[in-house]
Formats: sequence, C-alpha cells, structure tokens
Amino acid sequence: MGFQASEFQALLVTQSSSARWHGRLIPAYRIVGMSSTAALFRNLRAIHLYVGVLIAPALIFFAFTGALQTFGLHENSREGSYKAPRWAVVLGQIHKKQTAILPARRPAPGGFPGDVKRAAKNGSGDADRAAQGASGRAPASPPPVPATSLRHPLPLKIFFLLVSLGLTTSTVTGIYMTFLYKRKAGLILGLLLAGIVIPLVLLFV
Repeated sequence: MGFQASEFQALLVTQSSSARWHGRLIPAYRIVGMSSTAALFRNLRAIHLYVGVLIAPALIFFAFTGALQTFGLHENSREGSYKAPRWAVVLGQIHKKQTAILPARRPAPGGFPGDVKRAAKNGSGDADRAAQGASGRAPASPPPVPATSLRHPLPLKIFFLLVSLGLTTSTVTGIYMTFLYKRKAGLILGLLLAGIVIPLVLLFV
C-alpha cells in the first residue's frame, strides 16, 4: 500500500503499545486504512477550502445581481415608472450575457416611440392613432391573460432575496474564518485576489 517496512514496523509498535479500541488491539491493516482515510479527508478539506476562496467573489457577485434581477431593478419598467440606474443595467448584462456592452435600443418600426408616448398623455384614442401611424397598422389587442399567471410572485421573490442574503453572509463569514484559523494567509489572500482579478481581465479581453 505504498508503506515502507520501517513505517509498517512503527505501526506494529504503535499497535502493541497504545493502539487499542474497546479494550482490543487494532490490527495493523486497520491502522493503515484509517491513515489513508484521514489523508483523503484532509485533502478534500483543502480542495474545498481553496476552491471556495477562489470562487467566493463570483458567488457574492451573482448573489447580488441575482437579487437585482429578481425584483427587476436591472431594467426599465415598460410603463416608464422606473428607470434603472446604469450600473444596475451593466451588472445585469454581465450576469446574463457575460459582457458589459449594452445592446442598442431598436426604434419602433415605421415611426418614433416618442410620438406614441406624447400621444398617450393626451388620451388613449390619440395613443392608438399614433401607434397605428407609427407601425402602419392598427394596434393589436392584448392577448387574454391566463388564470395561472395571476398568482402574485412576491412571496417567492422575497424567498430568493433571503437566499441571496444568506449566500452572501455565509461566503463573507467563511472568508473571515479562513483568515482567522488558517496559517497560510498569503495563499488565501492570493486566491481571493485571483478570484477578483481573473473575471475582470476576462471581461475586457
């Protein structure tokens, strides 16, 4: 199993002197198996730690931008009552499309959207005529809303917001405890900075 003869003899000495389990001696092969299992779990804990530190900044980013998108704060409302700030629009674009380049807005076919908006202030009849003149055809009536879409999504949105807050909190506290209890602070800091720098570099490549 990859052990030298001297190591096996040391295990036998350990067995004969102090390796007891419920008053019985532990066989040497059991000790070897226990050592291999402990080494496996130790390596798995190290991989979990270092990978977690590396992707921690991305987890915080996706938790934050996911919360913005859950409540639609990354895009303008259709009726014009809410205008999303540019930083929220850019972050939402990075989250969804992995690019900070915003797509150009396409004007309404055959006319200008501003005409329809101005006409909407004067009444629904003017708005309909403006929309008909802009598109060249009468505005289509909205399709009937199915009954299943009338359920209010706010409770589920609040739950997803709590998930985002919990993910951010657990990630930040995990980073703090890593610096608090681990001796390799330089390696931890390097992985954390790499998790910030690498996505920024790839974003502008």
